Amino acid sequence: MVFETAEEQDISSASSYAESQDNEDSRKDRGYSFVSDFLARLEHFTWANYTFPMSTGGLALLLAEQTQGFTFPGLQTIGKIVYIFDLVIFTLVTAAITYRFVKFPGTLKASITHPTEALFLGTSTLSLASIIAGIARYGIPECGPWLITAYRVLFWIYFVITFGIAFGQYSLLFTSPLLRIQDMTPAWDLPIFPFMLSGTVASSGAAFQPPNEAVPMIIGGLTAQGLGMCVSIMIYVRRMIQWGFPSPNSRPGMFIAVGPPSFTSLAIIGLADAFPEHYNYFGADAITIQILRVLATFMSIFIWSLSLWFFCISVVANLAVRKQITFHLNWYAYVFPNVGFTITIISIGKTLQSRGAMAVGSAMTLMLVAMWIFVFIHHVKAIINREIMFEGKDEDVYVNEKRHSHVKPLKSGSDIEKEA
Repeated sequence: MVFETAEEQDISSASSYAESQDNEDSRKDRGYSFVSDFLARLEHFTWANYTFPMSTGGLALLLAEQTQGFTFPGLQTIGKIVYIFDLVIFTLVTAAITYRFVKFPGTLKASITHPTEALFLGTSTLSLASIIAGIARYGIPECGPWLITAYRVLFWIYFVITFGIAFGQYSLLFTSPLLRIQDMTPAWDLPIFPFMLSGTVASSGAAFQPPNEAVPMIIGGLTAQGLGMCVSIMIYVRRMIQWGFPSPNSRPGMFIAVGPPSFTSLAIIGLADAFPEHYNYFGADAITIQILRVLATFMSIFIWSLSLWFFCISVVANLAVRKQITFHLNWYAYVFPNVGFTITIISIGKTLQSRGAMAVGSAMTLMLVAMWIFVFIHHVKAIINREIMFEGKDEDVYVNEKRHSHVKPLKSGSDIEKEA
């Protein structure tokens, strides 16, 4: 047997302690290095990150019991969980982008003037639109009348702010020498998109308002919806005719074009349903409401057909380059615009009492949930693999949409080439 002396035992204990301290210090250093590295990467945390809470909030609206044509016990609870998750995501994204602007001076000004990143400023207010509309689905039924008043106040604040963003950003777009028509992407629709969704926000909450407050909200929402749809369609169709589809990594954003006609159809039906009784402005309410609902239904179907066309064009364009597309935050456009497309199908089905249309809407709901999970997994992988939130990988880098292999060829000397 071998016996250690007291001195040898002390040396052994001291050595073990020193080794454990070294391991602990090493772990602390690795942890500190990870945190500091992640915080440094927040310099490239762009406005486009709001597409995450934007699509999550849209999913919460889609899963609301009031939205779906077919329901089951627990659906509303699932929707509430997704809605709360959306609130958490929105808070974290806001905290991260605030850290970026505070920690890296000059990035705020650069972000709202950059020819690419600035376009995604609207996704922050789009996220708010989903949250405000979610109040009508999940909050008002569970709370007192104070939330009805709060909803109305939030609507008008949102209306004013998003209108300011819309004309302010387009003033920059139309005058900036950095932006050219051939470099237009579907993201050019985003500055008007938040103002347009004032109509959707109004359609969600107007039914809870007193008649004298509901009608101005309905008129304001309809005004915003009409302007948003007209501007978004005028801007993007010309680009596709002249220059063809955008580059592969910009093509997921083509689904943005599905949103304006979809949400407009949805808003028209919702605003007609929310028109208050006992108002008597246009005559007998019973007749007025009946006429409004008939007109709204047919007009919604008429407009929805345009979103179907945009949807099919976008699917074909994305499938054609599916192997060349790498993850960018515009992948969330696979979800949010199609939420409006799906809810509109369900709303039309409920209005026409068509179980077939409602079944299609339910099937599309399941596909959108699966798509959200798919995009979310790729989002996490992209962060881990430094495919986003890294130098040269985000929306703070300008992309020339004229320089890719899929650009539409032009004959030399044509009038279009001279304009460019």
